[in-house]
Amino acid sequence: MGDLGRELALALASDTLWTALLVGAPVLVLSMLVGLLISIFQVVTQIQEASLSFVPWMLNMVVQFATRLIGNIPMYF
Repeated sequence: MGDLGRELALALASDTLWTALLVGAPVLVLSMLVGLLISIFQVVTQIQEASLSFVPWMLNMVVQFATRLIGNIPMYF
């Protein structure tokens, strides 16, 4: 009977580990994918962050052009 108890304990331990793996794997995989997507998003926005410094300069240029254009309307007629 001692061997049957040992085999039963090993079978239960094996079944417990497989069940834990099957239950936990989807959550772990989903968490890993979300983390990977967030990391990729952070890397992409950091690379483009340097180009964002040109946006205020370009906006300023467009505003100055529009101001000159609207201010000079009487000269066009």
